[in-house]
Amino acid sequence: MIQCNDLTKQFDSFKAVDSVTFDILPGEVLALLGQNGAGKTTTVRMLTSVLTPTRGWAKIAGYDTVKNPAQVRASVGVLTEMHGLYGRMTGYEYLDFFGQVYELDKPRRTRRAKELLEYFGLEQAGYRRCGEYSKGMRQKLALARALIHEPPVLLLDEPTSAMDPESAQLVRLEIARLRSSQRAIIICTHNLVEAEMLANKIAIIYHGRILLSGTLADIRQKLLGPAEYEVTLAGSQTADLQLPDGVTLLNTRQNGFRFRVEDPLIANPLILQQLFQARVPVVSVQEVPRTLEMLYLKAMQQAAEGLL
Repeated sequence: MIQCNDLTKQFDSFKAVDSVTFDILPGEVLALLGQNGAGKTTTVRMLTSVLTPTRGWAKIAGYDTVKNPAQVRASVGVLTEMHGLYGRMTGYEYLDFFGQVYELDKPRRTRRAKELLEYFGLEQAGYRRCGEYSKGMRQKLALARALIHEPPVLLLDEPTSAMDPESAQLVRLEIARLRSSQRAIIICTHNLVEAEMLANKIAIIYHGRILLSGTLADIRQKLLGPAEYEVTLAGSQTADLQLPDGVTLLNTRQNGFRFRVEDPLIANPLILQQLFQARVPVVSVQEVPRTLEMLYLKAMQQAAEGLL
């Protein structure tokens, strides 16, 4: 649904995006993570045919962003950091206007505007001017605008910024619902907890180039190595284990131990079987948390040190 190959953008002597390559299939959500100025916005602008690449190419829903700009824009819904709301229009007028831009007929424009305003809790506010909206209401209206033409590709920049927790949860649920349909979604966000919740692919961009990309599990493996598990035993129990191949004992304590494992699906059941056979009561076996925030900070540190 989204393809980039060697996508590069040069502004005079400054290379804003450097050889970005990735693919996103229908039903996938990619979280594009990076510092301010890393190249996220420039990448999105090339994907929407706003900017022409200096080198490389991109396709949206099969359309080349340079050769088929009109079809690309019709296939994409975009939520930008600056919403561009027209303050003198009402919510209904605003969505109807963009429905006309996307060449929807009147019945469809009316139906979609009503559906979206109701879904985002703006049905009453839809008769008020956008200039009277709060920041959260503006964010929801801007997202409704991005969805008005039911596009197969969504590019969302900080989709829940300025929202109260209930509204943010509503938007996250909507993104999850859209993911389950045949859409491809890119989310640019600094909210790493949100990215971990929503995305099944991660790309970390640094000074215009992709440092790491893949599933969260792929990036964990590359940055931090194999998974680690913590075993807690009842009371002051200890265990004398014959660890399977691919398992490294990291430390022991009076009522448990921690180990690193190459293939937990094979090794963990063998470890538990030994404990049960030795009649050692097990309280819990938990994977040691390795959050996206930990991975992101590790990647930034290694990039700054020239290791990535």
